[in-house]
Amino acid sequence: MNFADLQVFKSVVEEGGVIRAASKLHRVPSAVTTRIKQLEASMGVKLFHRDKQRLHLSPAGELLLDYAERLIQLSEEARDVVTGTTPRGTFRIGALESTTASRLPPILAGFHGRYPDARLELVTGTNDSLLGQLTERKIDAAFTAEPPSGGAFEHIPVFGERLTLISSENHAPIRRARDVEDLSLIAFPEGCAYRRVLQRWLGADSLATFRVLELSSYHAIVACVAAGAGVALMPESVLDVMPQVNVRRHPIPKAQANVTTPLVWRRGEMSASVLALRAQLASLPRQKQAA
Repeated sequence: MNFADLQVFKSVVEEGGVIRAASKLHRVPSAVTTRIKQLEASMGVKLFHRDKQRLHLSPAGELLLDYAERLIQLSEEARDVVTGTTPRGTFRIGALESTTASRLPPILAGFHGRYPDARLELVTGTNDSLLGQLTERKIDAAFTAEPPSGGAFEHIPVFGERLTLISSENHAPIRRARDVEDLSLIAFPEGCAYRRVLQRWLGADSLATFRVLELSSYHAIVACVAAGAGVALMPESVLDVMPQVNVRRHPIPKAQANVTTPLVWRRGEMSASVLALRAQLASLPRQKQAA
């Protein structure tokens, strides 16, 4: 096993196949296939299950991917440090309020302590507003609610989240969308990806038939739900950091409940600060979706 093989392996996983990985790496597909076969031979295991034209990671491949990502990130960070391009200056990070409250404190504290020449600025907002600020270069990177579409951005998955519907504590169980037909919905303003998840669960045009109370704080949303003003959809990780929350949780189908928070930055603009943050995130225990 060598480092170049790990880079090719990671590209095949990220691009979803040999042909796209070869294009990204500026190699012919046969060279990429040879690299993968050499890596499998050196490891003595199959890293992919081959199904017609598609490749799926094997259990061994899943394990190797975790280590490959860490090794590649550490290599990039080492090169950055050795060449003197450590993070410095203002690093503007955007994040959802939920991610800021439940996930970021130890990460930001670690980055702040490790890179004293970098000044962190944190901006919170909805998924769409953060992507807009990235496009306008008002921020350098962002933790969003879903992977961005289109080719303007690059991203890596970071946190697995599980969304849950909440109601007042004494509310009857909510098992299906029609169980909330007579209730108000409490949500962030338009542009919130979790609001779109709620809309998909309820039905494509359903929000037009509901009364919607728009708030911009999870603490305010939870307080209104607890008081009986309506129901809301939010990450369980946020509820877990709110002690003595008097609400009832109602699971929704996994297809809507399980989401991934990525770190997003502008394509082709890997600054020293973004690189260092990626390396720090890669050293965290691998996040899995809630069961």
